[in-house]
Amino acid sequence: MTTPRHVQARVAPAPVPPEADRWRRTHICGVPVDVLTMEETLVAASELIESGRPHQHVAINAAKVVAARRDPRLRQIIESCALANADGQSIVWASRLLRPRLPERVAGIDFMLRMWEVAADRGYRVYLLGAKPSTVQKAADAARAQGVTVVGARSGYWTPAEEPAVVAEVAGSRPDLLFVGLPTPHKEEFLHRHLDGLRTPLAVGVGGSFDVVAGEVTRAPRWMQRTGLEWVHRMRQEPRRLVRRYAEGNLKFVAMVARDATNRLRRGPRRPGRPRRAAR
Repeated sequence: MTTPRHVQARVAPAPVPPEADRWRRTHICGVPVDVLTMEETLVAASELIESGRPHQHVAINAAKVVAARRDPRLRQIIESCALANADGQSIVWASRLLRPRLPERVAGIDFMLRMWEVAADRGYRVYLLGAKPSTVQKAADAARAQGVTVVGARSGYWTPAEEPAVVAEVAGSRPDLLFVGLPTPHKEEFLHRHLDGLRTPLAVGVGGSFDVVAGEVTRAPRWMQRTGLEWVHRMRQEPRRLVRRYAEGNLKFVAMVARDATNRLRRGPRRPGRPRRAAR
């Protein structure tokens, strides 16, 4: 069994971790996404944990791409993340137009559940942060039932004045893996702001995944996931919260992809060995 890295000293995060040089990164509408399958992502995540240095993972969907185009700060945070997966099927489809093609969708909740398996196998210590108190406790119980060593679970409700204590609580538990169930962009900003202080080799934002694991929200059927209609299922369950996000966000994302694809066609294929002329 691999020795957990929580016993190692932690250093400040680097903008571009050396481990990330081993996989390829592309951009969808200006937002980075790593060209990785689920299995490759699990290997990459394990390498990051074993390094002992703090790293941040981010899941990319259409809504986050739209938000990042509007918010340069969010885009910079995503750029600094060691791992960026295609959480939404629409991102995979967009890559077929914009190139290079992403091999598959790596949904955030699926990645979390697979990493629980890795954690149980390798003895990684896990902390769950976010959602309602009852929800995160149910998620922690589900993880423990799978053999995961859960060293802490806390709700996502705290005041700005309480935030340093939350960070200290997480750091004090010495987790190898931290899963944060907060909405975008709060989880990305929180992790980026405190990544060094949290002292965990890999921090993963998982949005509403705790709610699904706790049985409070259902996952869409497989056919809806495969056809990119999972958002319809989610909107039916939480119409007030999600209808505007999906109605506006999906249309904006389609428009962004169409515009970038058109620009790519206009530029044409780049000839090898011949530099592109600078725009005047």
